[in-house]
Amino acid sequence: MRRSRTVNVNTRRGPGLMGTMARTAVIAGTATAVSTKTSAAMNQSAQAKQAAQQAQVQTMVDQQLAEQQAQTEQQLLQQQLADQQAQLQQLLAQQAAPPTAPAATTSDADAASMRIMKLKELGALRDAGILTEAEFESEKARILAG
Repeated sequence: MRRSRTVNVNTRRGPGLMGTMARTAVIAGTATAVSTKTSAAMNQSAQAKQAAQQAQVQTMVDQQLAEQQAQTEQQLLQQQLADQQAQLQQLLAQQAAPPTAPAATTSDADAASMRIMKLKELGALRDAGILTEAEFESEKARILAG
């Protein structure tokens, strides 16, 4: 004899296909949100580290620039001091040296001979009657003053 087999239809014990899909979607959404926040936090941390490194580099550059400027200024001041000391030594040497009489230069001699020639010409013009005594004296005073 044959026995008849009965097929048992199982009743569901857990969520169905839709429930599983919903659960998977919630988990995926949560994972995405956590991943996004973690990524943003890591980017922000990296940017903060980069900004701190840039600030350190800028500080070092500023310090080096200030040191170079200080060295340049110090060298300039030392040069000025050396120049002033040299000028002081020259002044002291000039004060210590006995005064010398200024020698007549050739230009002074030439100027004096030119004046004498002009005065002789004026005298000749006065003697010839071309100039009056007042004109002669006026021109003589101008030549001797000039």
